[in-house]
Amino acid sequence: MSNPYAPDSNDLEALLRIGAIKLERTAGIPTWEAQPGSRHQMVVDRIRASIAPRSDDSQGCDCCHLADVAIRFPDGSLKRLDIAIFCAPPPVQDTALTVLPVAVIEVISLGYEYKDIVLNPPFYLGHGLRDVVVVDPHAQRVTHYTLTGVQTLITPAALMLDCGCRCDIP
Repeated sequence: MSNPYAPDSNDLEALLRIGAIKLERTAGIPTWEAQPGSRHQMVVDRIRASIAPRSDDSQGCDCCHLADVAIRFPDGSLKRLDIAIFCAPPPVQDTALTVLPVAVIEVISLGYEYKDIVLNPPFYLGHGLRDVVVVDPHAQRVTHYTLTGVQTLITPAALMLDCGCRCDIP
């Protein structure tokens, strides 16, 4: 008798069922990755603790943020963003949000660089997100994509986001 809580590592369905991996669909391309390790989660937590409205924010963004939240995009793509930033509180619901964030911060996990560096930035920008931040804690750099350009910095760094928020990248 097999144990559903200790699946064979080749059993994708069982790994999904117990939450050992997360599955996404980006512009029709399915991707999966193992649940993040402690380094990833600590970086996410430190960034979230620093997110606040910019002192010069004339846009009135409240900089509400959620971690590991499911978002369904207008094209049907389903993403689980490491950090999603909204200017107003998103709705409280048990299914994927259909309200798009104004900014997203993704923290790279080893082995999943392609998804975060190649697939995600153009996808998010193409859906009108104002800021896409990709943090590489191993290379100690952060890349900030906006609708008008790209900037790469060495970490730690303080970022001023176009949406009206600021955050510190450890």
